[in-house]
Amino acid sequence: MPVNNRIADFHAEMTEWRRHLHEHPELCFEEVETANFVAGKLEEFGIEVHRGLAKTGVVGKLVGKTDSGRAVGLRADMDALPVTEVNDVPHKSKVDGKMHACGHDGHTTMLLGAAKYLAETRNFDGTVYFIFQPAEEGGGGGDVMVKEGLFERFPVESVWGMHNWPGMDVGKIAVMPGPMMAGTAVFDATIHGIGGHAAMPHETVDPILVASEVVGALQSITSRNTHPVDSLVVSVTQIHGGDAYNVIPPHVTLRGTVRAYSDAVMDKAEARMKAIVEGIPAAHGGRGELHFDKGYPATVNSEPETEVAAAVASRLVGADNVVTDAMPSMGGEDFAYMLKEKPGSYIWIGNGQAGAGQGLHNPGYDFNDEALTWGASYWSQLVENVLGEAAA
Repeated sequence: MPVNNRIADFHAEMTEWRRHLHEHPELCFEEVETANFVAGKLEEFGIEVHRGLAKTGVVGKLVGKTDSGRAVGLRADMDALPVTEVNDVPHKSKVDGKMHACGHDGHTTMLLGAAKYLAETRNFDGTVYFIFQPAEEGGGGGDVMVKEGLFERFPVESVWGMHNWPGMDVGKIAVMPGPMMAGTAVFDATIHGIGGHAAMPHETVDPILVASEVVGALQSITSRNTHPVDSLVVSVTQIHGGDAYNVIPPHVTLRGTVRAYSDAVMDKAEARMKAIVEGIPAAHGGRGELHFDKGYPATVNSEPETEVAAAVASRLVGADNVVTDAMPSMGGEDFAYMLKEKPGSYIWIGNGQAGAGQGLHNPGYDFNDEALTWGASYWSQLVENVLGEAAA
């Protein structure tokens, strides 16, 4: 089954929406005008609008031709990034230092396109909740919406997400059960020594030397403490210490990130990092302390819903264009909080091949408008499948 013909009819209109959003990016929890735009479109389509969750979140409620009492949630993120755009395009960001460098303008537009079509046809039995979420980019807006009662106010049996994927052709979709995106954490490790004259190191406890040993030992967590079939990344990304050529500083700070596909692996990494950061400095006569801050959990698809998503994708783009063996990403995604509450599935939709400097979170990125009809068609067919008469 190709792209929905009715959705293809308003591709130009969707492109206008997407480019308008691209020109007016807003950062996490600041998506006031974006939320106004979304709410205005939903009201125009005749969809019941609810606002206020997670400050700027918007939820649209649409009941089909009949109401079985069943309901599903479709989620799109709305926020931009603190990145200065370098693209020379008519719809370039009009806000200095902010741009849609991850395609949330496209995600919002695809869900709006599906909402427009489903409001016209209502060819389903039950209720669809269109969830427009703020603050995915580090703000944890998905977590905030859940904690503020998203699923109590809008009870669903399943929840579904989507992200564009540069490097995968338009018209392709990737989906598989289990982890799609990693759980995240950041850490600060402080190594306390005894500073002194660089010409007299024997009178000091050199925290730079100790920190170097700590960095090397942290890499052993993946290679020697983690099962070979489990995935873990421990990356030290900052080292701060010292201000002069001839002074050994009293302390050094290490910072970095940890990524894993399971809570158990993340917990083990934290325990081993604590032992290393405290143990190695102590062996040298110094002291170490670790601050470990867990971020988003892993985004884990449930198997039954993923089978449904793959079947819908196959009918839309053809089985040969559905990727079911993709390598999960070590990037984080706060849709994970919704999947912890409800079963569901998160897909990647092709955004086309990306050149150097055109990937996600890059100042040269731009969402591919040719993907809009594919995404909106996927959402629409998913709803008609899950809430179709045969499933009621």
